[in-house]
Amino acid sequence: MPVGYPRTEAGAKAAAANYVTVSGSSSFLADKAVRHRAIRAMSSARTAADAIKEADRSASTKPTVARTGVLAAHALGFDIHKATVRLWTTTVRGSAIGAASPQLAFRSVTVGLVWERGGWKVSSCSSGPGLVAPVDVKQTVSVARDFAGYAAGQAVDPMVSGVVGADGFPVSYARTAAGSRAAATSAVQLYGDPRFFTDSSWRHRMLAATASPDTLSSTKAGSDSTARLVVDNRGLGADGKTSEGAPLVTRTAVLGVRPVSYSEQAASVELWTASVGGIAGDDETQRPRIAFLRMTVDLVWSGGSWRTTAVTPGEPLVPSFSATEAASAAERFVEVGGVGDAPATA
Repeated sequence: MPVGYPRTEAGAKAAAANYVTVSGSSSFLADKAVRHRAIRAMSSARTAADAIKEADRSASTKPTVARTGVLAAHALGFDIHKATVRLWTTTVRGSAIGAASPQLAFRSVTVGLVWERGGWKVSSCSSGPGLVAPVDVKQTVSVARDFAGYAAGQAVDPMVSGVVGADGFPVSYARTAAGSRAAATSAVQLYGDPRFFTDSSWRHRMLAATASPDTLSSTKAGSDSTARLVVDNRGLGADGKTSEGAPLVTRTAVLGVRPVSYSEQAASVELWTASVGGIAGDDETQRPRIAFLRMTVDLVWSGGSWRTTAVTPGEPLVPSFSATEAASAAERFVEVGGVGDAPATA
């Protein structure tokens, strides 16, 4: 179970995100021993027993695919003793066999935390319906068997630490397979931050902190081109907003991680991601939509940390969704699009 959160707002966000990610996973739902161990490690001593009872009541052995991704995290309240964090999540649950593909859903989850035993521990957790972003019209639902690589036991959940350096970006990663997975997770989340597209200074500092020096120049050129394309297509000004004052909203969540290869010098990781992009305003035609991709992140060990050499989009892996569920109004997505709503990194 993840430990070692900093006693900061980012650390509290990370603890909340990890609890929701773990409690929405296949192993947690299906394996009583795993479920109880996770709750005892991540919950406060005062609330752990009740949390175990509640989790046992809602557990299910049916889904072979159960993944949760955190798209946004907002601190409703924070001090060094307690915190309340609201998460916007996407969940995918179902089977990798049969005719029906796993089902997409969105949730809004509020997590209360206390500083206890040298870390942030969950003291309460409640959830309800979340903002609904329609699936990108260019994506079609994958067949059930395509999800087998992310079924129970085939992939690991992304874990975040909330640890950042003086530059605001994640600090050095361990020279381990887990460290390479964490670096890959942070990279795709940072590529999905709205500042990547609207703030060239932030983008260049982020790339300098995460990309290999050998590939930094070409990565920066490609990223600048991508950002310009998004800004032009969305009609954004220097402030990252349209002429009507509507902001760009982009977020990327990681639903699962699969190692492709690993050595002490280089690693390759496949991530299943859910990315939201669009404009939060009155124009419903630009409403934020969600797209699902498998992405491969290649990394090398350089300068005392894992650094990316390539982030390559792959084949979509798209869950089924309700065609009758109403999408949230475009203007409501401003609730999750601000700098302060960014999820914690690994």
